[in-house]
Amino acid sequence: MPISKNISRLMKDSSWIRAMFEEGEKLKKRYGTENIFDFSLGNPIAEPPQALRDELIRIVSSDAKGMHRYMSNSGYEDVREEIAGHHRETTGLPFAKDHIIMTVGSAGGINVVLKSLLDPGDEVIVLCPYFVEFRFYIENHGGIVRLVDTKEDFRLDIEKIGASLSKKTKAIIVNSPNNPTGVVYGEAELRELAALLNERSLKGQRIHIIADEAYRKILYNGTVLPNLFHIYDDTITVTSHSKDLALPGERIGYIAVSPRIKNARSLIDAAIFSNRILGFINAPAIMQRLVGGFQKNSVDILDYQKKRDVMYGILVGAGFDVVKPMGAFYIFPKSPIPDDVKFVRTLQRHNILTVPGVGFGRPGYFRLAYCVDLDMIERSRPYFKEVAESLAG
Repeated sequence: MPISKNISRLMKDSSWIRAMFEEGEKLKKRYGTENIFDFSLGNPIAEPPQALRDELIRIVSSDAKGMHRYMSNSGYEDVREEIAGHHRETTGLPFAKDHIIMTVGSAGGINVVLKSLLDPGDEVIVLCPYFVEFRFYIENHGGIVRLVDTKEDFRLDIEKIGASLSKKTKAIIVNSPNNPTGVVYGEAELRELAALLNERSLKGQRIHIIADEAYRKILYNGTVLPNLFHIYDDTITVTSHSKDLALPGERIGYIAVSPRIKNARSLIDAAIFSNRILGFINAPAIMQRLVGGFQKNSVDILDYQKKRDVMYGILVGAGFDVVKPMGAFYIFPKSPIPDDVKFVRTLQRHNILTVPGVGFGRPGYFRLAYCVDLDMIERSRPYFKEVAESLAG
């Protein structure tokens, strides 16, 4: 049966993350799960907070009528008001329920925002290394991806971003804490970015920042995530509860449109319409009712921090060059050989599954997701050392 030529092309370029995960499943069947060190997929093993599970039981046990019916495409009003109240408290800005649109996770939210903003041929800047699905999301809506490398330490390269702006630039995606590096962009560099974009605004070109904040609560050692709503007016954030509340399979998140955006109503209306016509219709009803009251909650961040510290220590101890992540649950070391795909295959022969940097637009690196059992991380130590020594020899 013939399929779309475009989809055929995209499938060939599709995610290394899933490819390595599927390879891992084969190895687990062959050698046993306990003998495979799978750091390929950001699929957290953490369970949702107990209070959230208790609330879920209460909700699904309720005799209230209409629990599973359609609602406004933007989501339940009381839930959106609860989330808006959280944003009023944390930002001091006049967020109202209409600034919040409930979505099918952050992936759904980003697609809704891009559908609302882009005309065919519009450009979106994506900071590299990047979550590869961003490319597909942009191309879903006729946009053109403009990849811009970050610095050696994965910080923003404002000069390169400036050189990549054009009359067709419509948005820039900022993912912080970052997948795959774990880097958290600082306030100073974000203000430099805002100043750059404001120069364009003064010339009549509006460029939106789309902030993917799926990992915004997973921060280490007192790291603070700068509030982009205070830094740049034309900001839209997309939040997922997949990671902070350990609900990846439930697909629940939301879009927050800054009250500072001029003519925000038209953007909000476009996003609500896009939510419908993209086929999401609305975010899952029960999950909406569940997460509204848990905006300040999260899984145990100290548990992730401990795993980060152990993983970082293993890699540094084995001689790898790596930037220590300050958020999320990924780490992105340099490959000890130029060919990162070849190196990942070498790790695979030692039953270690990682993802090559080329899958994130930055060859010469590899990504590990340490949202796994601490015991597995600890047990991987001699194998990383073995690989490093084999290359040194």
